[in-house]
Amino acid sequence: MSTAGALNDNFNAQLRQKAQFVNDTLQRLLAQHDQIDSDLKEALKYTLEAPGKCIRSALVLWCCELISGRINHNAEIAAAAIEMVHTYSLVHDDLPAMDDDDVRRGRPTCHKAFDEATAILAGDALLTLAFEVLAREIDKPAVAVRLIGQLAQDAGLAGMIAGQMADLKAQNPDKLSTQELLEYIHTNKTAKMFRCAAAMGAICGGAFPASNKQGQFDCLCEYGLKIGLGFQIADDILDVCASSEHLGKTAGKDEKAGKMTYPAVLGLEGSRQLARKLADEAVAALQPFGQKADTLRKLAIALLQRTK
Repeated sequence: MSTAGALNDNFNAQLRQKAQFVNDTLQRLLAQHDQIDSDLKEALKYTLEAPGKCIRSALVLWCCELISGRINHNAEIAAAAIEMVHTYSLVHDDLPAMDDDDVRRGRPTCHKAFDEATAILAGDALLTLAFEVLAREIDKPAVAVRLIGQLAQDAGLAGMIAGQMADLKAQNPDKLSTQELLEYIHTNKTAKMFRCAAAMGAICGGAFPASNKQGQFDCLCEYGLKIGLGFQIADDILDVCASSEHLGKTAGKDEKAGKMTYPAVLGLEGSRQLARKLADEAVAALQPFGQKADTLRKLAIALLQRTK
């Protein structure tokens, strides 16, 4: 095996370890709610236990570790909360009124495994539960307020929801496809949740706005935004180049739906060049941290090179 291959395998093992850590936390938090309707609880378990990489939640843990030298209880809860919000967004995105997809993470989507009403309520439950656990489990009120505010901002009207709405409207064939609009959609729909993960990890580690670690907070936010946009470009490329079986979701669906994607606007090679540029800029944002940020550097490259 080549040195590069060995390093990649080592990083993937680290990511799997973080994903298992987050999944264990999610199961523990869900088990605390013993009054949930049995069908709804089954849907929640189904969506949370689907085989995902947990990249955003792993980013929370790594950023906290970078700032404070360890993963603390607050980071564990914040990682679970952002995974709940991400999972809710997937459940709702897959609904017939949105992206109308039948497969997610290699399994039937929530509304196919159960029904549309249950899927809507499961998504609603995950979203509200994320804020509940932050309010209840974070050990310092000031930290809880910062985390809740950051997640609400990046997942809400000026973040993921704004991007989703713009994405839906851009499917109108009369809409002019421009790179500026494309960047607006995916900065909001995807990249801001990566920024949120980095910011939440930094906050848990003790770096936040108006603190003596403001510079570290800003660097990690810039890093998160860059890798998030690069992640979306890689996703758009894979939608064109990979199979449904390999991706674990329906391939080629964006093109058939007339959605605005990076390959559609920039072409495949132009998209690859932009993804590489964003990865380089993400790595550059980590310069103040020195070698301590090597795991985050590996993440930027891994997201660029991912095949699913």
